Amino acid sequence: MREKILNVIEKNSRIDIKELAVILGYSEIDVANELKAMEEEGIICGYHTLIDWDKTSIEKVSALIEVKVTPQRGQGFDNIAERIYKYPEVNAVYLISGGFDLLVSLEGKTLKEVSLFVSDKLSTLETVISTSTHFVLKKYKDHGTIIGQKAVDERETITL
Repeated sequence: MREKILNVIEKNSRIDIKELAVILGYSEIDVANELKAMEEEGIICGYHTLIDWDKTSIEKVSALIEVKVTPQRGQGFDNIAERIYKYPEVNAVYLISGGFDLLVSLEGKTLKEVSLFVSDKLSTLETVISTSTHFVLKKYKDHGTIIGQKAVDERETITL
């Protein structure tokens, strides 16, 4: 039951509990109780809205920062990751494999603001060895949702 609920709400967190129960074939009370239990257990960590910022007049710059760090003895990467994710500009921090250790997703109003964050705050942390900044120029798909999908013309073709 949990996996089925999670698969549906991951794509549409605003789905009505009654509709969710019908789709999955469970009672409304069972679905509501299961959702509440998963929230209390920390399985469901929050509900988010996906916004196509390019369609607004709000200036927003997104960047992905690869960070190489020296892990701390007995702590690994957890302490440095925690220090980084506490900055309000930071949206996400991931421990990754490959040439870098952490991937940091952040937003700012301008390229300069993001660059200053990286140089003044991120790069100056004592365990950070190096960073590599990648500015997001366009999002095509995010959280499983296609962004700015072209409208499909469903009109019927008529020829004379």
